[in-house]
This record gives sequence, C-alpha cells and structure tokens, in this order.
Amino acid sequence: MSASTLPVSVPAPLPASPQVDYAAFGPVETRPVSRLQALTAAVLSRNWSTVPHVTHHDDVDTTALDELRRTLEPKPGPLAFFAKALVSALQAFPHFNASLDASGRNLVLKRYFHIGIAIDTPRGLVVGVVRDCDGKGAARIADDIAALTAKARGRGLPLAEMEGGCMSISSLGGIGGTGFTPIVNAPEVAILGVTKAQEKPRRGADGALEWRLMTPLSLSYDHRVINGADAARFLRHLDEVLAVPAALL
Repeated sequence: MSASTLPVSVPAPLPASPQVDYAAFGPVETRPVSRLQALTAAVLSRNWSTVPHVTHHDDVDTTALDELRRTLEPKPGPLAFFAKALVSALQAFPHFNASLDASGRNLVLKRYFHIGIAIDTPRGLVVGVVRDCDGKGAARIADDIAALTAKARGRGLPLAEMEGGCMSISSLGGIGGTGFTPIVNAPEVAILGVTKAQEKPRRGADGALEWRLMTPLSLSYDHRVINGADAARFLRHLDEVLAVPAALL
C-alpha cells in the first residue's frame, strides 16, 4: 500500500466546554471579551490545532548590538534589528519564507520580505506588518514599528496592515522571561519569540571570564515544512548576523 492510499482517520470533534456555575464557589464578576479578543482566540485556536508546532530555544549574543544602540540618536529599539536580521535568515533559508497552499501539497516560496510584529494593545493582541524590510535599514524599520504600534493602540489597524506577512516576531523582552512557545501565525510557517536579555559569563579566547549580553530566542515552526536541524541553523545564522549590527542599519 502506498503512502497516498493509506487510510486517514478523521479526529472526532472536541467536546464542548462544560458549563460551570462559578458563583456556586464564591463571588464572581462576568465581563464580555472584546471583539478583538474573540477574533484572536478563534485564530490562535485554529493555528494551534492545525499546525504541528515545535519550538527551538537558543541564546544569541547581542553585546555588540547593545553597544551600537547606545551610540545612536534616536536609539532604535532592538526589535527593529531583529526584524532586519530576520530578512537575512529568510534569504539564507527560503523555506522559512513560505506557506503551504490550501491543498497542503505545494509550498509557496515568497520573494518578498514583510515582517509581522505582535503588538500588545488594551483591546488585545494584533500583528502589524512592516513591508519590504529587505529594502530598509533598522532605523527605518523602527519608525515603521512605532507608527504601527501607535495606530494599533489608538483607532486600530486596518486589515491591509495586518496581512501579507512572511514571518512574525513576538517580543516579551521589555517584560521578562527566559523563553516561551509563540503560536505560528498561519499561513506563515515560523514565528520568532524574543525574551529579556541577560548578562551571562563566557570563557574568552585566553581563558579569562568575560560577560556577554545574551538574548533568549524561541523559534516555533511548522514541522510539516521545517525540521529541527534547520531551526537550529536558523537561530545560529541570526546570532552571526546580530554580531555585526552596523550592517543592519
């Protein structure tokens, strides 16, 4: 029997969530979720249940990046440098810059480089898209991220500014954490999670102890398209690119 003729079992639908009278256990308050939260929940549930997720964690050395940013005025946020570095990684690993078509039998390789940026708003999470990052430096990308963030937290982003992304970044670096599992923003096939940079010791070339600023990255990917070895190489490539941050300006 060939692979194409193997029987496929269709999973049974998930049971409905139980109806619970929480007031039976103590005082409660009921608040409706926002329309944006409801839409986001539906999309995240679909993506989590239909994409076979794997997350690879690694640290990248951002010592040189931090030193460079201290010399710049205005000072671009680190997220802009990560977005620009991501372009280099997508160029080096084209199957990360791709989507499966509706049939799941064809991989659509993209020749453009639009980076999604997860934005925390009072109404819920949205992903704004910075377009043509291959033709922009980190400073310009930082301006675009700031404009998208202001609009998202104000009147909101139109659909046109939230679609067409190649790969997204979700950053918790301003809050904390050492790693997490971001959910792939399908039909993208990977998403990069960024958490808070920390000073860590490393043995130098002469054996002396030196301190480096290390940023934890969490790369979630669609295992139908990407394997673990390529995920590891992808983050190693980002480490190499971020080691020379001046080239990203």
